[in-house]
Amino acid sequence: MPVTLPDGLVGQVVGVSAGSATVLGLVAGIGGLVCAALLAAQSRPALEVVVVDNGCVDDSAVLARAAGARVVHEPRRGVPAAAAAGLDAAVGELLVRCDADTRMPADWLERIVARFDADPGLDALTGPGTFHDQPGLRGQVRAALYTGAYRWGAGAAVAATPVWGSNCALRAEAWQAVRTRVHRERGDVHDDLDLSFQLALAGRRIRFDPDLRVEVAGRIFHSLRQRVRQGRMAVTTLQVNWARLSPGRRWLRRAARSRPRPHWGRGPDGQSRD
Repeated sequence: MPVTLPDGLVGQVVGVSAGSATVLGLVAGIGGLVCAALLAAQSRPALEVVVVDNGCVDDSAVLARAAGARVVHEPRRGVPAAAAAGLDAAVGELLVRCDADTRMPADWLERIVARFDADPGLDALTGPGTFHDQPGLRGQVRAALYTGAYRWGAGAAVAATPVWGSNCALRAEAWQAVRTRVHRERGDVHDDLDLSFQLALAGRRIRFDPDLRVEVAGRIFHSLRQRVRQGRMAVTTLQVNWARLSPGRRWLRRAARSRPRPHWGRGPDGQSRD
């Protein structure tokens, strides 16, 4: 189902049925949805496509419907509002997120489903990426620095593994637990980092899979203006979330959750003494 959508349409959700689980992927990226053909070619066939109309001024919504998508309208401008609207509209048990410029292997969704099926306690999953528009050693180094800085830098700020919006998935139940906590009304935050803060604060279990790889466009390296904008949004995201709970207290809460509980066994009546 290849389709290219003009600017103005902000998101697409793709669903895949796998046994008792339904995987839905949110493609939240401004511009043409260049990964539509790759999603259509997944080894797990798409169940549903939901596109978020975030103030479209052309015929993008018409094109999306023609491609078989269900269009959801979100009047508040910005990726955080559009991403949240797409996740709210999704009807599956798993919600899979990527960006419009994400290029994923054919078994991407199948691999995600398998990870969640194998680990019932897993709430969210994420993986790394490389830049398909920056070949060679320089592109490899930039990708390693960018994804590594996000994983470890944001991880220290969140006190948990952060989900990366270009390549992540979470259970619908986990989204329902944090959907009212995300700052969807703010257009000046990184929605994936903000979501990571809320999942971690709720005690949700997030894992990084180094084999769950995708390719994306290295937009942050296209211009200094883009890097400054991304940096400011990162700072704002940290500020609004640290105002709710400081980094130190976040790590203390994580340590408390990780501490094993004493086991006192059972009494003569057979009741647990824990």
